[in-house]
Amino acid sequence: MSTIFGPVHSRRFGVSLGIDLSASTKQCNFDCLYCELAPAPAMAYQHTVTPVETIITDLKEALDKHSIIDVITITANGEPTMYPHLTKLIEQLDTIKDSIQTLILSNSACLSDPTVFDTLLKLDQVKLSLDAATPAVFKKIDRPDEGIEIGIIIESITRFSNLFEGKLFIEILFVKGVNDTAEEVKALNSALLSIHCERIDIGTIDRPPAYAVQGLSFEELYLLSRSFDPELPIHIVSRTHTSASVSTYSDDDILTTLDKRPLTQDDIRALFDTESKQRFENLLRQGKITQIERSNVIFFTPSKNIDRKRAK
Repeated sequence: MSTIFGPVHSRRFGVSLGIDLSASTKQCNFDCLYCELAPAPAMAYQHTVTPVETIITDLKEALDKHSIIDVITITANGEPTMYPHLTKLIEQLDTIKDSIQTLILSNSACLSDPTVFDTLLKLDQVKLSLDAATPAVFKKIDRPDEGIEIGIIIESITRFSNLFEGKLFIEILFVKGVNDTAEEVKALNSALLSIHCERIDIGTIDRPPAYAVQGLSFEELYLLSRSFDPELPIHIVSRTHTSASVSTYSDDDILTTLDKRPLTQDDIRALFDTESKQRFENLLRQGKITQIERSNVIFFTPSKNIDRKRAK
């Protein structure tokens, strides 16, 4: 079984070639309610380990076949930072990747390990999950291995964000009735205000989950996004835009909405009716709305916000 998959065309990260550090079986220190893999007890260590040499050989073959790659994404059927040879792997990736970026998708649980922490600093991009900020909700949604504490995870992410020189992304996956309460969002908001990152991606279940839980609608995700501090770089990641119901927005409504939360073109198509979309286009032409980019994602915000930030 090859350790390489893709290329995958991602709106968030570009053209990605994936490395699966646990290709044959699920190995994770979480057993998340929403996981697309079958339920499995959380574990502290990988029991089946793929040699670095095998991964590098597979990757070189894939790079020979696919010349246009933006990012090499390190992931796993489980948690990639549990891979015991991660430092060696990343060092070898750096010798063959040329201008391609390296990215890891992690649940953040191992970031308190000094070796993992220092290793992730060597990457170009890092995406860390943070599904909860309180102990009870963390244990309910992520079902972590014994000894993993959310307070330590948040402290580690915060410290990492202050030292990391690459692009850091935070991802929150919301499950209906679990981590979408006002209290939990408030706790998440408080934690995120201390974390310096490129973008905060919020999403929900879009594939069959391991357990009998439900995702949120686009409207519910949008309302949740409005509960976060306006200065946080929130991005709604949803495959359910088409199921959203549209509303009418005046010019002032549009500018106020974008002031509280910058929106993408997909968000605007989902939220605005035909007349509101025309008003949006007029405001854009008049220069009252400006587009900004956050790592491959275009957002729209009132132009006065850009001027205000420049003045700080």
